[in-house]
Amino acid sequence: MLEFFKDLWLFMRERKKYWLAPIMLVMVLLGALIVLAEGSALAPFIYTLF
Repeated sequence: MLEFFKDLWLFMRERKKYWLAPIMLVMVLLGALIVLAEGSALAPFIYTLF
């Protein structure tokens, strides 16, 4: 998994595509939010966002 992030960073640095970093960060945070809140009492409130 660490190698994937290293390759992704090298790709972005080499091709000057730094604008991909915030997009990837938001996608990871939203995915983590959905996974962590799946079995909690907050699930109905989070699913209304989507």
